[in-house]
Amino acid sequence: MITEHRRRERIGRAYRRLIGRVRLPSRAPEPLPAPAARAVRIISWNLLRLTGARLDDVAQLIRRHLPDILLMQEATQAFEALPSLVGGHFWRAPLPGRIHGLAVWTPGPLAHPPRVLPLQAGSLIERVCQIVDLDGIGIANVHLSHGQVLNRRQLRRIAAALPHHAAVLGDYNLVGPALLPGFRDVGPRHPTHVMGDIVPLRLDRCLVREVSCLHSAVLPWLRSDHRPIAVTLAVAAAPALLAAA
Repeated sequence: MITEHRRRERIGRAYRRLIGRVRLPSRAPEPLPAPAARAVRIISWNLLRLTGARLDDVAQLIRRHLPDILLMQEATQAFEALPSLVGGHFWRAPLPGRIHGLAVWTPGPLAHPPRVLPLQAGSLIERVCQIVDLDGIGIANVHLSHGQVLNRRQLRRIAAALPHHAAVLGDYNLVGPALLPGFRDVGPRHPTHVMGDIVPLRLDRCLVREVSCLHSAVLPWLRSDHRPIAVTLAVAAAPALLAAA
């Protein structure tokens, strides 16, 4: 005859065997917060040397739109006085043998001055590129040649000199797709120039690699034959490492 004590022991063993076979659902881990993004507002504008934008036009553009960086093409020596009107910092890279060239303005100092990268020369004009490192993005300021094969070769040289997170902005003088491997065209799709006051062209562009474009726009006409373009770009911050338990 089974005593009450042994009966309870058997029931307990059976209960423990049953519990051992049951897999309790694991608790889902808490989702990590979305990584923050560092956003950079960039404006690019071909000023049209001598007969186009004036110093006060550029100062007005900065005051109105407050860019983190302003890229200029066809900038002459006169624009070196820009910090006297709006503060900030200014760097210019004239094209060899020309009175105009590329220029960069930022409201704050850069860790390093812009690099100047020589490009393949056209039949008439030697070209250079300015490269700025800002908030984890390598930003190239360009005014490419008119030759539709040459300017694509220039883009490939620039891409090879840029870091992983990169953007190329400026006057591409390009008709059709850029055909730059690894880069996406995220700039505004509206025309930025009218050739001969007849044919609208989208010459001013922004190509990016491993960078998000949060916003893009063509800005209103000012005193130049090109409209400025504005983009807001961001690189996602790396998620914080979990502390060891």
